[in-house]
Amino acid sequence: MSSTLAIKGGKPVRTRPFPAWPVFDKSDERAVAAVVRSGKWWAHGGTRVREFERRFARYQQARYGIAVPNGTISLRIPLLAAGIEEGDEVIVPPYTFFATASAVAEANAVPIFVDIHPDTYNLDPGLIEAAITPRTRAIIPVHFGGLAADMDRIMRIARKHRLTVIEDAAHAHGAEYKGRKVGAIGHMGSFSFQASKNLNCGEGGVILTNDAKLAELCDSIHDCGRAKGGFWYGHVRMGNNYRLSELQAALLLSQMRRLDAQTRRRDANGKYLNKQLGGIPGIRPLPRGVGETRHSYHLYIFRYDARVFDGLPRQKFLEAVVAEGVPCSPGYLLPLYRQEMFARMRFGPYTGYRHGRGRIAYAKSDCPVCERACAGEACWLTQNVLLGSRQDMDDIVRAIGKVYENRRDIRT
Repeated sequence: MSSTLAIKGGKPVRTRPFPAWPVFDKSDERAVAAVVRSGKWWAHGGTRVREFERRFARYQQARYGIAVPNGTISLRIPLLAAGIEEGDEVIVPPYTFFATASAVAEANAVPIFVDIHPDTYNLDPGLIEAAITPRTRAIIPVHFGGLAADMDRIMRIARKHRLTVIEDAAHAHGAEYKGRKVGAIGHMGSFSFQASKNLNCGEGGVILTNDAKLAELCDSIHDCGRAKGGFWYGHVRMGNNYRLSELQAALLLSQMRRLDAQTRRRDANGKYLNKQLGGIPGIRPLPRGVGETRHSYHLYIFRYDARVFDGLPRQKFLEAVVAEGVPCSPGYLLPLYRQEMFARMRFGPYTGYRHGRGRIAYAKSDCPVCERACAGEACWLTQNVLLGSRQDMDDIVRAIGKVYENRRDIRT
């Protein structure tokens, strides 16, 4: 291997690609084609949606599943089922995809940002109670990157303050917390099947719960407000057409055959990378042993310390790593509260925030751990990379180690 960095004209550590995503074969094509040939393409006419709801709920150790078009709707419907009203407050982390907080605004409620823990990048349970007010109604912990949040502490806080917990498990298909699959540890859980997700059908989502009443409410809301056993044109509550199609469900059922094996491989490769990358100065993988018994690694995240790299900015470090053949990114560059929608309160017709504790100054929010992660600390590898071989993982380690050893050359 050349000791000269690829970004300086040397030979890169690797030139072959990492595993492509999505993974599919003829069986997936046959599954979708069978639905096309059946002529039964929607949930009420076919059987695949209901079968997928049952199978995925069982896989995640939940009693009920309600499939919906995407992972934003699978957050919004639980908020409505929980009785969230105009001006109610919902605690969310600022280091997550836009939808975790935008779904709250769309429910006419107020997102309240609470900082993440420096070791997990998940919602910090130690900061939650200070953010609770008489208007707080729910908490949305995110199992970020596939690392389970500290659900024991979060549920204790929720019981104490009578709050609903909705798990955002968009990254956490197959992930476990203390031996229990995530998604129904809280009152409800939300999964996404968008194209990048560990289980995907292009777009899609599902709501999980162990509560029969909440399941019935979510099912009604996602099916135009119909009542179970009611007549077709009877609408008993506010709802809409949020149904998944039979085509998507057929693809998900086919894709599920690979999910557990893929999750085990990601988990094993993540453990290996933690050990190997932890030996490189200035590279600190997010630690294990914080409650997760299986990490789904939708993202593999490590923390970069520019000081140890002689002040080399994260962006320059990442450019050098990418040149060595390893696709690594900085992830989010802004906390959610600094996104223009929140900073300028551009919530359109959803004006519930005006009826809460008063005008929320999101632009003045202070979440220092999230700020550090966005500004120059966090580095991401995507889940398909962790589907690679042990040799692929060694290439990642060699690439980052090579950049460290030649860090001074990048500045010249």
